[in-house]
Amino acid sequence: MFLWDWFSGLMTYLGLWRKQGKLVFTGLDNSGKTTLLYLLSEQIEPSYYRRNNMYREAAQLTLGDVCYSIYELSSACGVKKWKDQFDTLDGIVYFIDTTDRDRFEESKQELDSLLCHEQIAKVPILVLANKIDRPCVASEEEIKQVFGLQQLTTGKGNVPLSELQTRPLEVFICSVLKRHGYAEGFKWLDQYTNAK
Repeated sequence: MFLWDWFSGLMTYLGLWRKQGKLVFTGLDNSGKTTLLYLLSEQIEPSYYRRNNMYREAAQLTLGDVCYSIYELSSACGVKKWKDQFDTLDGIVYFIDTTDRDRFEESKQELDSLLCHEQIAKVPILVLANKIDRPCVASEEEIKQVFGLQQLTTGKGNVPLSELQTRPLEVFICSVLKRHGYAEGFKWLDQYTNAK
């Protein structure tokens, strides 16, 4: 095992090899999933395919020494329909439209279904509260309160996974359109993923 760790570390350091991981973008429609996917894949054409009546767009994102495949899944599919496809899921990015208070309850139900699902109970969740560049948006504190996340968030610092009492979960406010705030969220998420 030591030899493998040394070899993979050397190859990664030289830029010749990267670990692989999977992230899922999900949330209600019009929350920013597709926009961010396209921004992240400007240099790589997203591939489109249909499987089990769910549309997915795959793109790549490199964080540190890990190259993540990103899959966009509509919340309309429901976690029960897509969870079996990602038995090795490394992280979930859940999008909230901070301007659409009328749909907060619907969005909360979708997020709650993720939080309660046993198969993905240890998968870190990054919540991106999007569209802060618009007027009349919900603040980070309002999002945490409305979605019942005050006691579930783990902090934006570098808290080791071994010291957490719960799954890693944090809310970051952002504007995907203005390219602001989500990079910090991905840095936070990267410290908790279990990419191979």
